[in-house]
Amino acid sequence: MLDGFFDFGNIAYQVSVWALPVLIAITFHEAAHGWVAWRLGDDTAYRRGRVTFNPIPHVDPMGTIVVPGLLFLLSAPFLFGYAKPVPVNVSRLRNPRWGMVLVAAAGPAMNFLIAFVSALLFHAIVLVPDPEMAEWIAVNLRNMILLNLVLAVFNLLPIPPLDGGRIMVGILPFSLAWRLQKLERAGLIIVIAVLFLIPFAAGELGFSFSPARVLIWEPVQVLFDLILTITGHSVR
Repeated sequence: MLDGFFDFGNIAYQVSVWALPVLIAITFHEAAHGWVAWRLGDDTAYRRGRVTFNPIPHVDPMGTIVVPGLLFLLSAPFLFGYAKPVPVNVSRLRNPRWGMVLVAAAGPAMNFLIAFVSALLFHAIVLVPDPEMAEWIAVNLRNMILLNLVLAVFNLLPIPPLDGGRIMVGILPFSLAWRLQKLERAGLIIVIAVLFLIPFAAGELGFSFSPARVLIWEPVQVLFDLILTITGHSVR
């Protein structure tokens, strides 16, 4: 009975230190896409209420709640999620090709900014008088940094419909860009299969195959240490 109570208490604590980072990372990411599109001439997202830091218009039940929740329950090495894609009418952008590059880059750029600001806020924890509250805030900030870096690095993978894929479509010569763009419909399935499904199947068969470690986790660790160094924290 008591074991179950303590397990529930631990789960409740973990949810409390991950929920806010997840909502902020995903909401601000999508709002940044919509804001840049609006400033570059396309007000589609603005008219639909998507240029906002209110998480409700951005929440996707599967990507914002179910996917992060399952990764958390399965003790995945990192959490990530996604929100409803912000609608962008590329033809309404003043410079459709380069405008789409900037719109796509805005989401990861916002995540990097949040990670940087979160690292700076660590310096203010000494002002919190309650040690338990200070520790809770510190864990939230640490998770905020990690989650935003994971979301940024993941989205910068150069495969459409991820932001990195759309950036590549915008900067590559047309002869290569249209071939890459053809992956738009199947791109996310390919990414999920390579990063999660195939490694899981390989593990069940006794093989070690972890592209997520090389493509996401190792870059995130490097960026995490770099941000801490830049913001005046000791690394490890």
